[in-house]
Amino acid sequence: MKKLHIKKGDTVYVNAGNDKGKTGKVLSVDPKADRAVVEGINMVSKHTKPNSKQPQGGIIKQEAPIHISNLNLIDPKSNKPTRVGYKMDGDKKVRYAKKSGEEIK
Repeated sequence: MKKLHIKKGDTVYVNAGNDKGKTGKVLSVDPKADRAVVEGINMVSKHTKPNSKQPQGGIIKQEAPIHISNLNLIDPKSNKPTRVGYKMDGDKKVRYAKKSGEEIK
């Protein structure tokens, strides 16, 4: 399995596409396809049949996956997009923001 610079729960900045400049929280990550679902980003309309959850059916808006290369992690210190680095903290490998050097939780 691939190692990605973004994990579920991270706050990310969109640097390409229709939602360029927006930020959101990562809801899920698919390492095989190199894609992530981000809250409020890449919204698509989905046509649904009536069922027990949606008795009316109709068109619903939901997030679609966006490619990982179009996302940058938000620096916890400056709230600006940053690249991610890895370093060893004792015997643990931790992520850190390249801009500020701050460790990412």
